[in-house]
Amino acid sequence: MNIETLKYPIGQPSIPENISEKDIINWIAILEEFPKSLEELVKNLSEEQLNTTYKPNGWTIKQVIHHCYDSHHNSYNRFKWALTENTPTIKPYYEERWAALKDSKEAPISLSINALRTLHAKWVYLLNTLNFKELEKSFYHPTDKKEISLKESIAIYAWHCNHHFAHIKELLKRKNWL
Repeated sequence: MNIETLKYPIGQPSIPENISEKDIINWIAILEEFPKSLEELVKNLSEEQLNTTYKPNGWTIKQVIHHCYDSHHNSYNRFKWALTENTPTIKPYYEERWAALKDSKEAPISLSINALRTLHAKWVYLLNTLNFKELEKSFYHPTDKKEISLKESIAIYAWHCNHHFAHIKELLKRKNWL
């Protein structure tokens, strides 16, 4: 298996030019199901398995799980800023540095899975209260040097859930741990 396939098992994100309400509903469903699906996927893994990288020089399963919480927590805050400010500039973060911290490398995965369950429940609740016009609101991403609408961000984070779920699932398949 080549490194690009290991890095992007479901491919790069592809956001439709014209995002429909059906797209939004489907993406919100992914966000809603992700914590439960992730927990089910990893619930029987040993500490040794959790400390296995999904690709050479990549993150361990444990780091991927903690990264998902860190990333999604940041995204939730970006949604709130975009909804309460006029195109705020968000603060990017160094995800690779966060993944290298002890809480990402050593903490029990239950901390992030429980946090994801609560965060996603609140996030999905918020998303389901928004109308299509509110989803047009955006934030400015200084690293990407562009405005990102909340509609686009929902797409990105639905992809992000599937992307990291696939990292773990494909590793488990390759190792015959499923």
